[in-house]
Amino acid sequence: MTELADLDAFVAVASARSFRGAASLRGASASSLSDAVRRLEERLGVRLLNRTTRSVTPTEAGARLLERLVPALGEVGAALDMVNDYRDSPAGTLRINAPTVVTRLVLPPIVAGFLTAYPGITLDLTSDDSFIDVLAAGFDAGIRYEERLEQDMIAVPIGPRRQRFASGASPGYLRERGVPAHPRDLLAHECIRHRFSSGVTIGTWEFERAGEIVRVSPGGRFIGTSIDSELSAAAAGLGIISSFDGFLAPFFASGALEPVLADWWQPFSGPFLYYPSRRLMPAPLRAFVDYIKRAS
Repeated sequence: MTELADLDAFVAVASARSFRGAASLRGASASSLSDAVRRLEERLGVRLLNRTTRSVTPTEAGARLLERLVPALGEVGAALDMVNDYRDSPAGTLRINAPTVVTRLVLPPIVAGFLTAYPGITLDLTSDDSFIDVLAAGFDAGIRYEERLEQDMIAVPIGPRRQRFASGASPGYLRERGVPAHPRDLLAHECIRHRFSSGVTIGTWEFERAGEIVRVSPGGRFIGTSIDSELSAAAAGLGIISSFDGFLAPFFASGALEPVLADWWQPFSGPFLYYPSRRLMPAPLRAFVDYIKRAS
């Protein structure tokens, strides 16, 4: 019988349509996944993936195999997970995909308590700001904000139920350029913008006060791909930054940044853990859901 690990590698690559993408999501190397798929093709005597320098797509045989393998491997995982019912405490690996803001600001205290309570569980946490099908990528669950939740998923609140966006700039920048009194004033300022790994740059900033919502599309000469570089740029006086208030709070406390348009900071609901089904829920995920429900 073909080794399950090679079958699992094939599913990962075929679902991601990329060896590199699957490797990033699985925490493996692209070469190891390539070797696994090659071994599988040699055993079966048929090509499963068409490979080019730009894309990886299943052949007809690969697509038929993928269609049958995904539910089959899910059943295998569920069968193996039943052993956990005979343990004093659940064991296994829990794989979660979450955006950077959640892994940085929300999860650390939750994870510390959870892993202390369940010493047999290993948490494999991936920080990912792209919008992917986390379940097809092999994760047990994802964490996203309400507007990004997948359809037909069970969603459980995790972490703070209210968060907000904040904006700020260095004292030196505000002395030189002035303090904006209204969100539209930002159009005359240097603003530090964020670009996702997909290549999409956030073009619109949204503010809210007393039920009034104002959207502006600011410009600026600094565009970053990480919150750390963007905060450093703001502290160096390169412009006004807008992001989660949890990221800006330490800079406000130290005086490196000063609040801007504080009465316009927009609140929004906190994140959710989401997963597909209670019936086939792995024991580590079930333990995590129970833990965050007790902690809330």
